Amino acid sequence: MTEPLGALLGAAVPRHCPELENPHQSALALVAHVLGKPKTWVIAHSDTYLTPAQTREIEALLERLCAGEPLAYLTGKQAFFGLEFNVSPAVLIPRPETELLVESGLAWLEKHPQAHRALDIGTGSGAIAIALAIKCPRLEVLAADISDQALAVAQANIARHDLQVRVSTIKSDLCQTIAGQFDLLTANLPYIPSQKLLQLPGLAWEPQTALDGGEDGLTFIRRLLSQAAPLLNRTALILLETESSLGPQTAALANAAFPHGTIDLHRDLAGLDRLVSIQLTE
Repeated sequence: MTEPLGALLGAAVPRHCPELENPHQSALALVAHVLGKPKTWVIAHSDTYLTPAQTREIEALLERLCAGEPLAYLTGKQAFFGLEFNVSPAVLIPRPETELLVESGLAWLEKHPQAHRALDIGTGSGAIAIALAIKCPRLEVLAADISDQALAVAQANIARHDLQVRVSTIKSDLCQTIAGQFDLLTANLPYIPSQKLLQLPGLAWEPQTALDGGEDGLTFIRRLLSQAAPLLNRTALILLETESSLGPQTAALANAAFPHGTIDLHRDLAGLDRLVSIQLTE
């Protein structure tokens, strides 16, 4: 026997990594992960003693956490849009700012009840595709990614949420191998300019190919916009997440590619440019 849960939660993370934000919550998540219990169970059983093996496992995870490895990769899961997803270093960790894209898609789907097919490009963990499908039960989604490893994570999440009937995956370099007509196209592509990415050490643990948007950050968005039109119905919506400093440039590319569409630039909860929408109507 070693120290009880309460003592570990109170001291372990501060002892290892005093500069970490929300150390208690990080410790709680790691302990719950190691014990295979909900966090509420851990809190309610703070007098429970850990075994030496459990303590060693938690201590090892804490060392990795303090070295900068994201908590989501240590636990293998991340919350997004009120849902839980499997994650691994093969995919980006879903972030709260991307929920704006899902909310915008759902609002449009509610106003267009005939829309029932969506395409998610660069799906990664599948979080966007799955969140849309869960919140809009009539929706069928095709989730595309160029990475086999990312598609494996997406497929595991589709199965986790029992959506195999309505959400499918395809390996594709953007739209290259995709056929059919869609009402909604969503994309959270690599959009950080290459030089800026070098100045963001906090992202070093995540797949760089899912972050690096090329010299100006718009390489993949530009390519997608050049490929998207044949895949869209006459009434359709495109939603593109973009880097906070590239909102006007992304909107300009959208306007050039779809001069008859309605282009809007949306800000996230932090007031930063985050999402470009392109509405097409007959």
